Amino acid sequence: MSDYKNKLAIVFALAALGLTYAAISFSGAYARSIQPSSFRSFAVSGEGKVVAVPDVAQFSFSVTTEGGKDLAKINTDNTNQYNKVVEFVKSKGVTKEDIETTESSINPRYQTYNCYQPPVIYQGGAAVGAPTRACPPAEIVGYTVTKSVSVKIRDFTKIGEIMGGVVSNGANQVGGLNFQIDDRSKVENDARGKAIAQAKEKAKSVAKAGGFRLGRLLAIEEGAMPYYYGRETYAKDMAMGMGAVAPSVPSASIEPGSDKVIINVTLRYEID
Repeated sequence: MSDYKNKLAIVFALAALGLTYAAISFSGAYARSIQPSSFRSFAVSGEGKVVAVPDVAQFSFSVTTEGGKDLAKINTDNTNQYNKVVEFVKSKGVTKEDIETTESSINPRYQTYNCYQPPVIYQGGAAVGAPTRACPPAEIVGYTVTKSVSVKIRDFTKIGEIMGGVVSNGANQVGGLNFQIDDRSKVENDARGKAIAQAKEKAKSVAKAGGFRLGRLLAIEEGAMPYYYGRETYAKDMAMGMGAVAPSVPSASIEPGSDKVIINVTLRYEID
């Protein structure tokens, strides 16, 4: 009977030990799953760079019409002139998706009056001199209608022809020319892939030098925004007055330059 009790005590002790070990293991695994920073880990950083040549040239132009109080006529004249310029741009192979109206405004022009008020002169405590008179309110004498457009050009050989032609066809202001990468997300993804690959290689090197095995990947962090370094080329702004003649812009002299896209990432690994 005594042997039976001893064996039973040993069984209970082993069972209690097994439960304790299971509880500790579960607690550790749970803690590690919800708090990866509570166990040993390390972080490495990587930087990815991609140099890309801009594939889109963008500029803007405006059609402005001034007139008297007949707003309907001014608006009609402006719209007709605007349509003429847009049709010219389309005739040079620019699609409607690359032509965006950025402004359409109507602004009144006012006639104001400079009403002189003579100073009041006092004699014997009484005010003498010319009586004050009310100044008439500002009066609308006409309207100015403006439509502004942003244009993307994908064939760089047509830049000069299009920018000069919009003025010849009725635009009276042309904005600055700049070059862009149309699909930046693809360039960013390429830079991101290079940054992660660099960080992974660095993590393997750190683990080898430190004499430990590389554990699971715990987190990937990226900077808030990609950084664009380099040159977005801007041609000199051309401001044309009413009725100005468009200057010649030789496309051969226009260089798009290049953009360097830089993305930084941080990888955090478990030390196994």
